[in-house]
Amino acid sequence: MDDELRERIEREAEKHALLNAVKHDSDADVGAIMGPLMGENPDFRQHGGEIPGLIGPVVAEVNQQSADEKRERLEDLAPEELAEMEAEEEADDSLLPDLPNAEAYDEVRMRAAPNPNGPWHLGHARMPAVIGTYKEMYDGSFLVRFDDTDPETKRPDLTAYDAILDDIDYLGFEPDDVIRASDRVETYYDYARELIEMGGAYTCSCSGEAFSNLKNDGKPCPHRDKDPETTREEFEDMVAGEYSSGEMVLRVKTDIEHKNPALRDWVAFRMIDTPHPREEAADYRAWPMLDFQSGVDDHLTGVTHIIRGIDLQDSAKRQQFVYDYFGWDYPEVVHWGHVQVDAYDVKMSTSSIKELIDAGEVEGWDDPRVPTIKSLRRRGIRGQAIVDAMVGLGTSTSNVDLSMSTVYANNRDLVDDETDRYFLVRDGEEFAVEGGPDSAHPPLHPSFEERGTRDIPVGDSVLLESGDVPAEGERVWLKGFGAVLREGDSLVATGDDLDVVREGDVAVIHWAPTDGVSVRMRTMDGDVTGVAEPDFGDVPEDELVQFERVGFVRVDDRGDDETVVYFAHK
Repeated sequence: MDDELRERIEREAEKHALLNAVKHDSDADVGAIMGPLMGENPDFRQHGGEIPGLIGPVVAEVNQQSADEKRERLEDLAPEELAEMEAEEEADDSLLPDLPNAEAYDEVRMRAAPNPNGPWHLGHARMPAVIGTYKEMYDGSFLVRFDDTDPETKRPDLTAYDAILDDIDYLGFEPDDVIRASDRVETYYDYARELIEMGGAYTCSCSGEAFSNLKNDGKPCPHRDKDPETTREEFEDMVAGEYSSGEMVLRVKTDIEHKNPALRDWVAFRMIDTPHPREEAADYRAWPMLDFQSGVDDHLTGVTHIIRGIDLQDSAKRQQFVYDYFGWDYPEVVHWGHVQVDAYDVKMSTSSIKELIDAGEVEGWDDPRVPTIKSLRRRGIRGQAIVDAMVGLGTSTSNVDLSMSTVYANNRDLVDDETDRYFLVRDGEEFAVEGGPDSAHPPLHPSFEERGTRDIPVGDSVLLESGDVPAEGERVWLKGFGAVLREGDSLVATGDDLDVVREGDVAVIHWAPTDGVSVRMRTMDGDVTGVAEPDFGDVPEDELVQFERVGFVRVDDRGDDETVVYFAHK
């Protein structure tokens, strides 16, 4: 091997060692770089036996450098490959597709616009999860706007405003601004008045059926060409509450012959006799339709990007007429499909869940059987587990299915290290214990010995789960205690060491003393009762633990007679 080839090998080895170290943020390894080194330089292969010894010192020298020094040296040696690697890293870090034309705006501003007609079901978590993530990606801002301008059909629930904000906080996001559309009715009136002056709107007293027939035929109603002064007077009468529900509406003048009938002269304001439940808005009777209200608000609040369901594509088209009248630029729009969630028998619908609660079939919005954010929170699911699952669905226009197993896996990753272990025996069978130690001392967490152990007194008898009961003459290993042999109604300690488990077909099972803590475990399938080891009685409320071989639970209530826990997942 001549000196020129030696220098070339060392130079290429340094490059690949730097690429390996920077990419993995760790020391480079001779074995790890041999493949790419030979792959890029086939002429090196004839010297394959010599190269490991030659490049070993080069790799060692690279490993002595700091992370910044490695990156700087790599930029000198292979700037294009470094740039390519950084681009790949950036793509990996980008959890969501880029927003359209984001670079055209000084700040990306997005909004979640919930209807506060009840606490959120699980599907509602998708919007703040994605918007909150985009806010972090673009260093943007996040607006929550309560679209509460329908006091009749989608009547607001006064408790839902704070409940929804609480859900958003639980998911890990803090909105930059919060507004209520019902506080802004006068603003919508002002823009309606401007639209009337432009000749862009007219009052109409046609019945719904009569207008529908005309609209479907592409014919104008007799009120379409009334003068702006008459329209203005009749609109002021609407504002003053002079009409009853159904008597008068204000329509946006669009294209009465538009190929899509849904866009023809759509209603901007209508009369509603039912007072708004918020005292501040209870006197209004003329209420804006959602397309008018949200269109005006999106412009006034500086929203740059809107995410909405694929079924709401007509909303943007309707609102575009208003934007054209006022000379506004319409925000960028991302349409996505619906999300469905498995594992629940209850329909993911606010109104359906409310009906079940009213009928007494479920106990409330946090009942473990209903697919709500409050329910998952009470079960001990971290908000981040939901966010990660929702973000993982992306923003496709196709309908998507969220598997609860994904949420559970995310949560397990988040909580596994911090949750201590305990035993719970469900509907146990009692067996006398003969011989063996007086107490057992299994670790609080098998991966963190420094946390210490639990103290489980054995007493005269223990409880086993029915599925774990050994056959007559069969051995099992009681975790933390040792091997026992079943003889009738007794479990006799055999004194065997752990090798019996390793060498034989001996099941390892959990157990509990008969005088342990009474537990009621609430699950999606109903309540389960059991007995937990005594040390579990010291776990405070709201703490998450793992019952070994059962699953993760959240301690909900320490009653006098029993402790109530909510089952999270295995």
